[in-house]
Amino acid sequence: MAVSLRCLAVSSILVLMLFVGVKAVIESDEVQQSSVEETKQLQSLKNSTMADRSNEEAEARNEHAVEDPEVVASMVDMSIRNATERRKLGFFSCGTGNPIDDCWRCDPNWQRHRKRLADCSIGFGRNAIGGRDGRYYVVSDPGDDDPVNPRPGTLRHAVIQDRPLWIVFKRDMVITLKEELIMNSFKTIDARGTNVHIANGACITIQYITNVIIHGLHIHDCKPTGNAMVRSSPTHYGWRTMADGDGISLFGASHIWLDHNSLSNCADGLIDAIMGSTAITISNNYFTHHNEVMLLGHSDSYTRDKNMQVTIAYNHFGEGLIQRMPRCRHGYFHVVNNDYTHWEMYAIGGSANPTINSQGNRYLAPFNSFAKEVTKRVETDNGVWKNWNWRSEGDLLLNGAFFTPSGAGAAASYARASSLGAKSSSMVGTITSGAGVLSCRRGSQC
Repeated sequence: MAVSLRCLAVSSILVLMLFVGVKAVIESDEVQQSSVEETKQLQSLKNSTMADRSNEEAEARNEHAVEDPEVVASMVDMSIRNATERRKLGFFSCGTGNPIDDCWRCDPNWQRHRKRLADCSIGFGRNAIGGRDGRYYVVSDPGDDDPVNPRPGTLRHAVIQDRPLWIVFKRDMVITLKEELIMNSFKTIDARGTNVHIANGACITIQYITNVIIHGLHIHDCKPTGNAMVRSSPTHYGWRTMADGDGISLFGASHIWLDHNSLSNCADGLIDAIMGSTAITISNNYFTHHNEVMLLGHSDSYTRDKNMQVTIAYNHFGEGLIQRMPRCRHGYFHVVNNDYTHWEMYAIGGSANPTINSQGNRYLAPFNSFAKEVTKRVETDNGVWKNWNWRSEGDLLLNGAFFTPSGAGAAASYARASSLGAKSSSMVGTITSGAGVLSCRRGSQC
């Protein structure tokens, strides 16, 4: 009887082990199948467009890349609460108070873990993954001789590819683009550890694509170009009309993160986001020597920009700036913990009823007694703009600076214009001390 019971027990154990093994195989297959499906979905999002493609086709391609403002707003509080756990900031934290930098800069082996940067974004563009899920591409050639047939090893050849790529640079270089750099989806341009300038020619266009990260570039002296053929993907090139000469132009783009760049002296704007662009974070950049710094919203009549959501955080608006930091239309704009040390006309402007949530910024007014106001309602009567939701909360106003609020302070509107928890304005100097391109060296903290 004892032998029979022992045999029964052994048999039961063998059956259980067989069941567990089969279950593990099934689960492994399911995981692999899920991974395949995710990869297919990821690659299906890639797109590229040129001027000769219709606006309707472009909108259809981009339809599912743009998050609804209501959905984004409902996720904000949870995202803020979980940010520390999600990024494990405590492991690398330098204690600067800048959550983006504390996420990666203290790692002395940052160059071996470059793609961790993709997990460090905040705000409305926090889901931009860039080329995180792709291979590295090393730019070794600064040339741009042929915008239709770019040479392998050039930046243009890298950004037009139809697969995710994390683009880095072999050495310091100045890239003078012959025509606009038309990017494709799921790309990261990561210039950390090198000194890379996009200068004295055309600059960057992010048009009807999604998931782009641009980090660590000097972008300056951009000029109008166009009336030429330009390639946008390995299988397509087309005619480009004249470009305005923006530093970075977003046109119908979504899930974009622009971080730690230094921008100055371009023919038009330093950063423009128009034509339905949304889910954007502009952080840790250093802006200098320019008139119309940043335009967010195409026109007062283009109502599709009502879906626009932009976070402007931890930037330094420095010497030689005049206006548009930013100038907003229609959408929802979170201006948080920036340092405004120079403007000649105004800092923040808008028209067409944008919601502007200014929190924890430091505004230092110029000596000109007629330019002390931070805000400007552009070509709009008082009876109209008094209902717009513009507020200043916890801002530090210096040298006579003043912010003119408006609106009833509708909670739902400000919820859609809130993307992260603001720090005290007393911390702005520390938070923005590293704004612009960083001097990163291999083997040490960046």
